[in-house]
This record gives sequence, C-alpha cells and structure tokens, in this order.
Amino acid sequence: VQLQASGGGLVQAGGSLRLSCAASGISFSLYDITWYRQAPGKQRELVALINSRGSTNLADSVKGRFTLSRDNAENTVTLQMNSLKPEDTAVYYCNARWGDFEYRGQGTQVTVSS
Repeated sequence: VQLQASGGGLVQAGGSLRLSCAASGISFSLYDITWYRQAPGKQRELVALINSRGSTNLADSVKGRFTLSRDNAENTVTLQMNSLKPEDTAVYYCNARWGDFEYRGQGTQVTVSS
C-alpha cells in the first residue's frame, strides 16, 4: 500500500496551492480520506475529510478557502487551498481509512510567507 501526498511548496499569503493524495494497493473508493496538518510545536490538526460517498467536512479554520474532491478512477484526492495564510504553514498528510484498515502517507510541506 502506498499513500503519497504531493503539491506542497512556498507561496505568498493570499496565494493558492493544490495538494494531491495518491493511493495504490487499496480499493480506493471504499476509503475515507482525511487531510491533517502539523505545524512545528503544535498538535496535529484535522483539515478536511472526504468520505467514500464524496461528502466533505472541513475544519472551521479553512472553510470558505479550501475545497476537497476525489477521483476514484485515478485513486486521488485533491485539496485545493486558496487565500492561504501564514498560519496554514505546516506539513500536510493524507490518511486513508476503511473500517480497521488505516494508512498514512508521507507529508508535504506547505509554507505561506507573509
């Protein structure tokens, strides 16, 4: 099983980034996909979740700025991040869960400069 987050980078405040979570080795359409982030010295924070039916939940801190979508044919989930703020700076991870099966990929760094 592989779960890979990509698309991070350095962007100025107000800019946008698109993160992707690509999975292989699982029946992707069955899994709920969650994006987490962790900034230095802070606890891990749930950013957004998309379930197997395509329903989404976003943290209050990103509502109105981030959107989440999935493409089951491509085994990917996309996190579109707009109007980025310096406080969005963190390592972003994606997580796949189906019942007792759970996988986490390596993160991608997002840095937002003021």
